[in-house]
Amino acid sequence: MHGDGDRRPSGLLGGLRVLDLSTVGPAARCTRLLADYGADVVKVGPVPGRGPQAVTPPAFAYAGGRGTRRISLDLRHEDGRQAFLALAQRADVVVESFRPGVVDRLGIGYEAVRADNPGIVYVSTSGYGQTGARSSWAGHDLDYLAVGGYLAMSEPTTSGRPPLPGATVADAAAGGLHAALAVCAALVRRAHSGEGAYLDVAVADGVLWLMSLQLEEHLWEGAAVRPGHDVLSGRYACYGVYATADAKHVALAAIEPKFFANVCAALGCEEWVDKQYDDGCQDELRAALAAAFLGRSRDEWVQELAGADSCVAPVLEVEEVAADPHLARRRAFVEAADAAGRLRRQVGAVLAGMDPLPEQVTLPPGESQAAELLVGAGLLPERVAALVRTGVVA
Repeated sequence: MHGDGDRRPSGLLGGLRVLDLSTVGPAARCTRLLADYGADVVKVGPVPGRGPQAVTPPAFAYAGGRGTRRISLDLRHEDGRQAFLALAQRADVVVESFRPGVVDRLGIGYEAVRADNPGIVYVSTSGYGQTGARSSWAGHDLDYLAVGGYLAMSEPTTSGRPPLPGATVADAAAGGLHAALAVCAALVRRAHSGEGAYLDVAVADGVLWLMSLQLEEHLWEGAAVRPGHDVLSGRYACYGVYATADAKHVALAAIEPKFFANVCAALGCEEWVDKQYDDGCQDELRAALAAAFLGRSRDEWVQELAGADSCVAPVLEVEEVAADPHLARRRAFVEAADAAGRLRRQVGAVLAGMDPLPEQVTLPPGESQAAELLVGAGLLPERVAALVRTGVVA
């Protein structure tokens, strides 16, 4: 990082300047991670009223912009393009999520940025990548899970359809985490060589990696891989979800025989211990476990089994997760004050290596920090004021 607008480094990525041209999706997930690791993330959005407007995420999404700054630029105007390139000249990372080819048409693509900043790490996130037959396809999380085999490997609903996932797995893991990991790898190389990188982050490629265990089995063995194929996909009763007396559920993942034996002893099903992987009696075993779990409430079973080497855990609703004492002990949630001083809870800096947040954080104001950022990038204050007057910058 360079310039008067720099912030004091903190966190594992302290001192890193990131320009984020996205608003939602995998790219925004990536920069949310980078910000929580200490990077100075600057969100670059369109000027209101000038051309197509970006999607505005809900106020609660992406931690409410915690730890980020904002600037609005008309990138279709030459002055706006030059302002962006001035910011990019002093940046370490640029993250964008336009359709393939758009940043080059705007004159802010990798080649344009690295002309003045050869060490830049430039990240283009897209659904299917910058090349290939699907590169021009529009898509969202469900589509990427579909083409990567994730949906087909999920246990079908009673109608026979693959279920809708309960989380945006593709955006968050196959996209956001994928991009953040690639950024960190590129930064490690740059630290040794001074060389930047262009990163073509395709969310569908990330799903491919998430599905590598199943795909590699097929590639190696040549056999079809379907739900119910193995222990992890529902073939055996020792790995599944069971209803309890209070219409809630527990997750049972007793793959190892010693854990399964403990479960059977607690449920009064000792006669089934030696039948754990007997394909001929899985329906009967599953019915016996289901009947036993219906004998008590979810929390009663958890009280008895969870800490007793059983691989049993409660299936928690979202509101239960938010009130979970284990997560509270690990400081998973913080209070955030918005610009009006209203307090809301949000997920904190929960991943390994992130600096713990204070119990209360202050969210950034909604307005732009254009003057601070552009003066820090080397533009004269009079020039910045002129750009604001003409509406190219906001």
